[in-house]
Amino acid sequence: MLELRHLVTLRAIDEAGSLVEAADRLHVTQSALSHQLKDLEHRLGVELVVRRSRPVRFTAAGQRLLTLGQEVLPKVQQAERELKRLAEGQSGRLHIAIDCHSCFQWLMPALDAFREHWPEVELDLSAAFSFAPLPALQRGDLDMVITSDPEEDEAVKYLPLFRYELVLAVSGRSLLAARTWIEPEDLAEQTLITYPVERERLDVFTVFLDPARVEPAAIRTAELTPMTAQLVAAGRGVAALPNWALTEYTEHDLLKTVRLGEKGVWRTLYAAVRIEDETLPYIQEFQDTAQALCFKTLSGVKAVKGS
Repeated sequence: MLELRHLVTLRAIDEAGSLVEAADRLHVTQSALSHQLKDLEHRLGVELVVRRSRPVRFTAAGQRLLTLGQEVLPKVQQAERELKRLAEGQSGRLHIAIDCHSCFQWLMPALDAFREHWPEVELDLSAAFSFAPLPALQRGDLDMVITSDPEEDEAVKYLPLFRYELVLAVSGRSLLAARTWIEPEDLAEQTLITYPVERERLDVFTVFLDPARVEPAAIRTAELTPMTAQLVAAGRGVAALPNWALTEYTEHDLLKTVRLGEKGVWRTLYAAVRIEDETLPYIQEFQDTAQALCFKTLSGVKAVKGS
């Protein structure tokens, strides 16, 4: 059977021009090299070199194997280098999906900062709004999912990024704008503006309205946070969004925010990864980079205790 070491041997003979010099390059005796070459010729049933010529001349079969070596060996060496960098935590792949429409605001700058320190890590980003991201993570199609909805799974580790408050955005002209906080029943007469995803993936339903068995008067959807903010400011409805996603709109008095319940609704944003990838240096670096950037630039976020 043809092995990589045979291709290495033939390449050394070609480069050196003689069996003596090739043996020296490979750090073996000339006898051992001759024996290896004869053994390979015996296995293949064909001569590979013309030994009486100087420099050594290859037969047609030998030339074919040399060509194969020129194609295969550089790829093998490149793979070995990449595996070494992977073992040292210097390179890898980080394909991320976000299960949070508002996260583009901080994620893109975080990825730019991360890329500066880890240029050999292959980065990719997709929005997980139209598919279930956790199965894709488990299959290996993704390497990380940004989500606020952890699902218990022994194969997945949830790395906490920060805590944030889910608040209700209302028009400044709304009667709700004068309230410090609202009850679920206050939304029974409101049009609720949400992102176009299943309601079981929307915190305003799962942690606020559904437990109280309250339905809003109507539901309409908007794909982007700025679109949602403009609809709310125009009095076309209300929306439950992360507090940090609304800062630029509240600072310009485009809309007001009201707490959901007397104690508020606080959520934690996580970076979900496969359990075996948790300790990869670049995974840890991404978590640190994202946290540092968010605590520096986002208003109203908190650190997760113990993280």
